[in-house]
Amino acid sequence: MAKSVMLAYALWAVGGPLGLHHLYLGRDSHALLWMLTLGGFGFGWAREVIRIPAYVGEANQDAERERKRPPAMVPPPVSPVRFAGQVCVGIYFGTVALIGLNSLSFFYLIVLPLCVGAGVHLVSSVGQQTSDLQKTLTACLITSPVFYGSTLSPLPISLAASVTAAQHRRFKTPQTPQSTQELGPRLYRLGLAWLAFSAPLGYCIFHNTTATLYYLSDCVAALLDIFWFLPWLRNVLEYILLMPYRILCVLTGGGYYEEAWRKVLETLLKEHTEREKEALQVLSLEAEASLEEITRSYRELAKTWHPDHNPRKDAEAMFVKIQEAYEVLLRRHKPHRFK
Repeated sequence: MAKSVMLAYALWAVGGPLGLHHLYLGRDSHALLWMLTLGGFGFGWAREVIRIPAYVGEANQDAERERKRPPAMVPPPVSPVRFAGQVCVGIYFGTVALIGLNSLSFFYLIVLPLCVGAGVHLVSSVGQQTSDLQKTLTACLITSPVFYGSTLSPLPISLAASVTAAQHRRFKTPQTPQSTQELGPRLYRLGLAWLAFSAPLGYCIFHNTTATLYYLSDCVAALLDIFWFLPWLRNVLEYILLMPYRILCVLTGGGYYEEAWRKVLETLLKEHTEREKEALQVLSLEAEASLEEITRSYRELAKTWHPDHNPRKDAEAMFVKIQEAYEVLLRRHKPHRFK
């Protein structure tokens, strides 16, 4: 069945950033890319307003047009847009890996280059083109040790992979169009790919919920304190920043007038991070310990383990550990200066 330009535009307008129009046209690689980047970070989705007729034409190509395709040994022309997309998505995949997978063994030698290479290859496989996955990944694995341990390493790795992918670009081998295949298996494969990408990042976010929320609340408090000399502007900014929580309260029937931000923290921060649990063990405290109990335990232990008063060899290390534990727990009880 021939694909409709009007329907493709409708899907582009309704669910373009999620790749619905590409799924309709059988461009599964493009659909997956849009799902993972929300329409190429918005820029790719906007650019497609003039590209959709060409996409529909490719989906409706007949056997005669297939026979006229350039021979496989003739590479497709170089596209600066595709190259830039490869670099950006490679960096994006690498950044996600740095956030969610950096605790894995051999991260900078194996995990990071494979993630960057996967992002580059995904872009190089969009449309009628593809590249040599093996050579792209090899370039990543060779480049990664040169920038071992650097948080900026996704950039040079992605550049090396993109250059390699561009050098080995080729047209895809003719096969049954994806648009004529059953939708169920296609959605299943896309779902697995999306889950493989998002699961590590989601685990990292939820695992570090406490630290993340404390960091965000500190940033918001610092932002509001900048406008201490304009109380009315400070109140307006606070109202806007707390709007998501207030909407949630309206939907759930809760109140938000009293210490709104602290209530958010008290609701979400029920579980201590591993660092906080370790700090509680160092100071010999229970999870419900108050600020006074934490301070009292810290002073007693600090006095006991101070290197000037304790001759043991491990006194200094233990003293530093006690100080760090106290700072971790003190931060948890730090009052956030909201209205």
